[in-house]
Amino acid sequence: MGVLINVILPVFLVIGFGYVAVWRNYISNDNIDGIMKFTQNFAIPCLLFRAISTLDLGQNFDLSLLGSFYVGAIVGFAVGLIGAKLIFQRDWEDSVAIGFIGLFSNSLLLGLPITERAFGAGALEANYAIIAVHSPICYFVGITAMEIARNRGGSIAALPGKVIKAMFSNALILGITLGFIVNLGGIPLPIVMTDAVDLMVRAALPTALFGLGGVLYRYRPEGDMKTILFAVSISLILHPAIVWGLGRYNGLSTDAFRSAILTSAMAPGINTYVFANMYGKARRVAASSVLIGTMLSIFTVWIWLAILP
Repeated sequence: MGVLINVILPVFLVIGFGYVAVWRNYISNDNIDGIMKFTQNFAIPCLLFRAISTLDLGQNFDLSLLGSFYVGAIVGFAVGLIGAKLIFQRDWEDSVAIGFIGLFSNSLLLGLPITERAFGAGALEANYAIIAVHSPICYFVGITAMEIARNRGGSIAALPGKVIKAMFSNALILGITLGFIVNLGGIPLPIVMTDAVDLMVRAALPTALFGLGGVLYRYRPEGDMKTILFAVSISLILHPAIVWGLGRYNGLSTDAFRSAILTSAMAPGINTYVFANMYGKARRVAASSVLIGTMLSIFTVWIWLAILP
């Protein structure tokens, strides 16, 4: 019970504040859109830039860690896609969008603060290693699959250009890319710049959590409950279960194992709705999966925390 109160509930209370603020009309949907644009286009890219630019890449980019996490994520994507097609009789484009729900866990807005509160700021290095390639890998898989589904029987010559353009239109990927450039290039940054970036970083997570609450109110469940629960179960149960098995098999350190499990056990990220909305496919399923998955993760994350070493 202490873990639930001290680690999980503060994070979800901030989300709840945003939810209630929109529900009671203390803040408008336009204001929430502005908050989310600030966090997704500025504050969180600054957080990722700062983290990647100072990360010890040689120590933290462990292939066993990344392999354990992303094999689980890609299996989740495949199960979601195939299940949506065969079980729920969705078309291929809808199925890709539903598969993306099982692929893209909320590693930033939920994974970071919960891991930090559970194990301290020093435990986040493996989180950042996962997050550094999270958007690039997930968007590459999702966009490639969607473009193949949309262009069945057509030319594939334009496919690489479409994938690259879509990926590098994403501010999160730009922040990650700039962080790698500074890190690998050994580029020194003036203190005045790092101090300014750090001010943005301090605003990133609490503001994003509040904004997420407002977004979740807007996209309340509206049918398709069996499909939604299927997608959510992939995120909350299947993905971390696979990572648990692979992490044990690969002999991950305790810190890396904790980060991999908690990151994989997070609810579907808001980017699952962004992806669905980008293609106009399975938007209701994606939005409702974020809401229901976030609510259910209060209990499932508690269980994962209880059994972690």
